[in-house]
Amino acid sequence: MNSPARRPEFVVVTIFPEMFPGPLGFGVVGKALERGLLALDVRNLRDWADPPHRQVDDATFGGGAGMVFKPEPLFRAVEDLRKGAQRDKTRVVLLDPGGRPFDQRVAQELAGCERTVLICGRYEGVDGRVRENLVDEEISIGDYVLPGGELPAMVIMETVARLIPGVVGEPASVEAESFEGGLLDHPHYTRPAVYQGMAVPEILLSGHHADIAAWRQKAAYERTLRRRPDLLRGKTTPAPSGSGGAERKNS
Repeated sequence: MNSPARRPEFVVVTIFPEMFPGPLGFGVVGKALERGLLALDVRNLRDWADPPHRQVDDATFGGGAGMVFKPEPLFRAVEDLRKGAQRDKTRVVLLDPGGRPFDQRVAQELAGCERTVLICGRYEGVDGRVRENLVDEEISIGDYVLPGGELPAMVIMETVARLIPGVVGEPASVEAESFEGGLLDHPHYTRPAVYQGMAVPEILLSGHHADIAAWRQKAAYERTLRRRPDLLRGKTTPAPSGSGGAERKNS
């Protein structure tokens, strides 16, 4: 099988390279790595630190608890990774709790990048000059604090990998997933049709594809309304199946 003309590449800069590929080595992402649909290059930040101790962190100016990543190894790492032909096609992302919230739209942006460098912070973060003068952007996977950026890097890569053509066997399954249309996914059911007195919605057994599609759209909307109403700003309320009613826009 021939590899695609453009194979997206993730470069992870970390002080714990042994954590990778970790979960990324399994499932559809693991198969994508094996098939060459996606590339993963893991680099040890200490390789750019000064010998003999290869120290990457130091105490913060002004006092305070914890250590901070020094600027020199990070600047050297990024400068090396941006050398030559790699410069224009390399996007450098710092994984940080203060970054732009990661969601499906950000995943779609990254899926269009040829080469993404993910810098995994640790300790109390990185020297401020890294944020201000080195990286292209900062991304956060949620409003909570993790010990480091390695798990966020895996979350981002797994999410983005599913959007790369050929990674998921059935493209329609990606298009229909939660958040792709701005809504949570509708409920799914499988055999048996009745289990311990609990029945699958009758419309799903009807064979009427248009009615099933309308039911799924409405079910997705109602599920989103209950669980994530913040996602519904500016969206229309689906008319009930067969009602012929008009859609209503949410403010």
